[in-house]
Order: sequence, then C-alpha cells, then structure tokens
Amino acid sequence: MQRHHHTRTPSALLPRLLLAVLLGLTAGTTVRAQAPLPVVASFSILGDLVAQVGGERVTVRTLVGPGGDAHVYEPTPADARALSEARLLVTNGLGFEGWMERLVAASGFSGIQVVAAEDVVPRRADSDDPGAHGGDIDPHAWQDPANVALYVERIRAGLTEADPAGAADYRARGEDYAAALARLDADIRAALAEIPPARRQVVTSHDAFGYYADAYAIDFLAPVGVNTEAEASAADMAALIRQIRAESIPAVFVENISDPRLVEQIRRETGARAGGTLYSDALSSQDGPAGTYLDMMRHNLDTLTAALVPAPEPVPEQTPEPAPEPAPEQAQGVSSTTVNQDR
Repeated sequence: MQRHHHTRTPSALLPRLLLAVLLGLTAGTTVRAQAPLPVVASFSILGDLVAQVGGERVTVRTLVGPGGDAHVYEPTPADARALSEARLLVTNGLGFEGWMERLVAASGFSGIQVVAAEDVVPRRADSDDPGAHGGDIDPHAWQDPANVALYVERIRAGLTEADPAGAADYRARGEDYAAALARLDADIRAALAEIPPARRQVVTSHDAFGYYADAYAIDFLAPVGVNTEAEASAADMAALIRQIRAESIPAVFVENISDPRLVEQIRRETGARAGGTLYSDALSSQDGPAGTYLDMMRHNLDTLTAALVPAPEPVPEQTPEPAPEPAPEQAQGVSSTTVNQDR
C-alpha cells in the first residue's frame, strides 16, 4: 500500500506565523496597558488620597512617609530617581513643600504636576507668625474634609490626564471617596456638638489645625506657628501659659510629628490635662491608629472628644428611707371578747 506524505510548504505556514506574531503583539500591548501608573506624592496624606482614587491602576511613592515632618524634610538622591521615573507628581501647594522646586529641577521630571490645594480658599496665618509658609498662608488645608474633596477632584483630573483609559474608574472611586468625606464631616459635627462652647479650647504643638478650627468652631492654641521650623519664644510661652490658666483650658495635645517636651512643659506649669496625640501633618504606619486620612480624622475626633466632652454629673446616692415600724398586733383576747359580746 502506498503512503502519501504531505509536506507543508513555507507559503502554507505563513498565515499561521502571521497570526502568532499578531497575537504576541496584542498580548504585549495588553500587558503594557495594564502596567500601573507611577505616581509620586509629596507626603503621606496625599499618598493615601492618590491610592484611594487610583486603586490598582496606580503605584504610589510617597516622599515624606508616615510620621515624617515635611516642614523640615531634605530630599534624597533616591527621591530624585523616583521622581524621574514618575508620570504624575502630586503636591499640596500653598508653600508647604519649600524643597519641591529644587527636587523637580534635580530629577529632570517632565510628567504631569497636580497641586492638590489649587482650588482651596487659603487661610491666612497670624500676621506675626514667624513660621508662616509662603508669606502668611496656612498650608494645612487637609484638616477640613471639605477641602480634601477639592484635593480629590484635582487628583482625579490628574490621573485621568495621565491615564485616560482609567477615567471611568477614577471617577467612580473619586465619587465614593467624596461620599465618605461627607459622612466624616457630618460625624465630626455631631460629635463636637456635645462639647460646650466654653470647653472648645485646646493647646497643640504647632498651629496646624486652623482649617479645622474654622470649620468646627474649636479654638486651637499653639506655642509655635504653622511651620515646625519656628521656635517658641519665652514671651510667647509665658503668654500662652497665662491664657491657659486664666481661661481654664482643659487639655493640651501632642502632635505625632513634634517633640512632645514643649507641650509637656506647658502641661506641668498649667495643670491642664494631657489629652493624647493628634495627627496633624502625617499619617501613622498602616498598623497604627491613623493609617489613612479617614482614620486620622476619626482618631483625632475621638481624642478631642474624650478630653473635652464633660464627664456626666454623678448621680447622688439616695439614702433609703427606713422601713416603717410594723403596726402592733391586736391582743387575741380583745378580739375574742368582741366576738363573745356579739353572741
């Protein structure tokens, strides 16, 4: 029996080879399209906001990490390398990152820059504050959740510009986060409503809570201005101590980024209560009490209310009234006599 061998000619293989090449190119394009967008954020609070809006479509490198003080930060060569590889840079603005312009120039960064606080109405620091950023501008706008909603919109727009394919995802995540901010604001207002106006005064390490004070009618006093690089003068300290004593300010709070010794000195000299730690310019580590912006704000709210809400008045103990003396029993003989008389 004769066998027939079919030999595939190069022309017969060509369509299959072309198909394989096209499939390979398509797969490569898909992999490249799914690669996360590299983003650099100037400090930990912004890093969290970018991660919340960006989700899995982004990788975030934070320059000033948890517990770090952006006021006194010194960029490193590793920061310059990370920035040179990023496609998006997110900063606070309002003069907060005084070192950022030098870092951008050194890195050769040529991507998209987002200034998160660009739409915020700036709060003016005290005119005699030697630690004011950018003149007399207070940069701590994130202490008001309404401002953070503006941050989130700026971040969403920047992510969409850098990664148009993710526009719908960024929009949805941004809207979800804006709703969470609205709930946070409502919770803060409800909790602080329990504090009498006379007790709405606290002392912190530096003047980082001005936007919070304006939004929620709490008076924050600090020996140092809006910049931690400034130092409290002896005259400022003496005036603050006199005010705390005169107004019976109930509590002093340490900030997570500040040296606690100054606040401890104030507490000792005034007898004010140690209220705990507030997170001002940086988050905690992920396993800490303020690992995200929302967690930070709720931790601060819990810490403030625990120190400022008056303790309930103790209910006076009521001395039980003595039991009445039992009525003397009638003599059995009298009853018998009465019965006998009826008979």
